[in-house]
Amino acid sequence: MIGEEELIKIKKDKNQWKKDLKAAQSKTPFRRNRFSTVSDLEIEGLYTPEDVKDLDYTEKLGFPGHYPFTRGVQPSMYLGRLWTMRMFSGLGGPEDTNERFKYLLEHGETGLSVAFHFPTLMGYDSDSPMARGEIGKCGVAIDTLKDMEILFDGIPLERVTTSMTINPPASILLAMYIVVAEKQGVSRKQISGTIQNDMLKEFIAQKTLMLPPEPSIRLIVDTVEFCTHGVPRWNTISISGYHIREAGATAVQELAFTLADGIAYVEACIGRGLDVDEFAPRLSFFFDSHIDFFEEIAKFRAARRMWAKIMRERFGAENPRSWMLRFHTQTAGVSLTAQQPYNNVIRTTCEALAAVLGGTQSLHTNSMDETYAIPTEEAAFIALRTQQVIAEETGVANTVDPLAGCYFIEALTNRIEEDAWDYIRKIDDLGGMVKAIEKGYPQNETAESAYTYQKQIDSGEKTLIGVNKYVTDHPPIPIWRMDPAIEKKQLERLKAVKTSRDNKRVRKCLEEIRKAAEGNENLMPLIIDAVREYATLQEICDVFRQVFGIYRDPGMI
Repeated sequence: MIGEEELIKIKKDKNQWKKDLKAAQSKTPFRRNRFSTVSDLEIEGLYTPEDVKDLDYTEKLGFPGHYPFTRGVQPSMYLGRLWTMRMFSGLGGPEDTNERFKYLLEHGETGLSVAFHFPTLMGYDSDSPMARGEIGKCGVAIDTLKDMEILFDGIPLERVTTSMTINPPASILLAMYIVVAEKQGVSRKQISGTIQNDMLKEFIAQKTLMLPPEPSIRLIVDTVEFCTHGVPRWNTISISGYHIREAGATAVQELAFTLADGIAYVEACIGRGLDVDEFAPRLSFFFDSHIDFFEEIAKFRAARRMWAKIMRERFGAENPRSWMLRFHTQTAGVSLTAQQPYNNVIRTTCEALAAVLGGTQSLHTNSMDETYAIPTEEAAFIALRTQQVIAEETGVANTVDPLAGCYFIEALTNRIEEDAWDYIRKIDDLGGMVKAIEKGYPQNETAESAYTYQKQIDSGEKTLIGVNKYVTDHPPIPIWRMDPAIEKKQLERLKAVKTSRDNKRVRKCLEEIRKAAEGNENLMPLIIDAVREYATLQEICDVFRQVFGIYRDPGMI
């Protein structure tokens, strides 16, 4: 902490600098009248010790691996092990995605991440009328255990961690993964990975909807309870701000709404009777890394500090691992442009670097062609190499939290934290996140921010290269196109599974799920039994829809 006399001198010198700045401005006008982050937080022209004069190192920063974890969740961070390089992959059928997985692993990827097509995300099979025209278009089609077996064929699940971006049917995909592992001879206690399993952010942002909020949370808590006691290395929820940010939220809103979702899940698990220190260490988070470099770094640092305080003070967690906010990051898809697509390589590089300097545990780098289609092999290769260059060549991983103590970073971290606490207090006043969602609060806040940002782009207040500045034509680039034969093959495989399985046993399993859903029994063991008999994703989800009802987005004004 800087002494009072030194602060007085700094203030005096800063006043002189402001006079010098004004004189300089008269000769060279500023590029704009007001400087702000992508989220529109106003940025000062210069930061000094004055801006962090009340910063208590022990309370606000501390050391990596120690409360409040502002500087990282591990003492060594990347000195010992780099972040997991986990490229989001899913294209066409399971054979095609399996091939992409193996290609990326060959070239240095260190973790798998599965993108599912929309019918799977929504709980429908490929032969459903709802799936027509969507099979394999935005991810891999998974209808039954057979598809999952093909997806992970030749991939040792005891050695590779897998993340699955799936929400309404998350428990079913986890069940399939467990059974595939068993067929490989890998026990439940050996497998590790993550299911997103975060329905609250679906109601706010991405909108892959199936059940109303309360039964959705019941299914989530079932997976948490089951894995806490039976699949100890599995991250049971990836509490996700990514899709909230992609829908137009600011950095502050992304942080606040994500942590508020986390609070709701912790409360639900405690309400089930689970001990907070049993399940909290396996909660994980998922954030967006947007284009505003310093704002993102500050957001990540504030997130760790806030979650540590929430878990220790609000929930009374005693295990330091319960206080740790471990997170995966994906670079911002919404920042990419169809215009001048090679610019996206540069954007992704900056966003990935911010994630690393912010202390992420896992990272996906978007490919330059993702505004057009699923990435081509070459585009995914460049995206992976982007991470590897940052890791191996730039030197940013050679010391822990290198930006700590920077006047700007610490002031911005404090500002983002303070503003996020204001949102969390508002959500608490509304009765918690479920009630806030029912009232449309986070949805409307996000929509308003998206509208404000778009107006800034349209007016030129914010710059988007190739869109509202330095606009030029760009020749077409190669894009991935799905072979139409994939759809036919998927439908034929699903039909063959339904014909060859023991349908009497499938019906019995589905009936047991229905009875348990009507009561309070944990559904995970029954779902595992059903998928082992090759019950389809939709057959199980249809039972849920019959028992719990279907949620329709009410729309907000």
